[in-house]
Amino acid sequence: MKWAKAWRLSDIILIALIGIFFGAIFMGTNYVYDVLTAALAPVGLSGLANELLLGLWCMPGMLAGYVLRLKGSATLGELLAATVEMFFGGQWGISTLISGVTQGFGAELGYIVTRYKHYDWLGLTASVLTTTLVTFGWDLARNGYFKLQLWLLILYFVVRFCSMFLFGGVLTRLITDMLDRSHVLKSTHTNN
Repeated sequence: MKWAKAWRLSDIILIALIGIFFGAIFMGTNYVYDVLTAALAPVGLSGLANELLLGLWCMPGMLAGYVLRLKGSATLGELLAATVEMFFGGQWGISTLISGVTQGFGAELGYIVTRYKHYDWLGLTASVLTTTLVTFGWDLARNGYFKLQLWLLILYFVVRFCSMFLFGGVLTRLITDMLDRSHVLKSTHTNN
């Protein structure tokens, strides 16, 4: 599969569908997040709910970047999903857009590091790693993670990476492989 160099109408439609689909999923995920937070609070690990689900929240960027193979598609895919979640009444309001840009840039950075040439496990793993690093850095500043004990910081980081790898790596690859076998991605994976 080759890297496409120009946006087409089919690419715009596909990225919009990814944004709408994940924006709707995020609304349900918000309820799961609330339940997990409440369940983990008695043992002092309520913050772990964010780490467990963050891979799902970052998946649209990694999926859009991997499927479309266009510069900026990871950032735009994540931002569109965040926008849809916000318009559906997501619990974080307009701050969802900041998270969308941050998470999307993290995903995009993985493709930048691989020079937009690796749409395989190397590219996905790079995207997973950079998304984990960027979002963790953001949470260090925004959510005060720097105040946590070292063992808890390490636990959060490892769980976040595993969540990113499961959702942004494994599921993204499985979804893309299924779409590719069904010839849905024919127009986005060629230079024709």
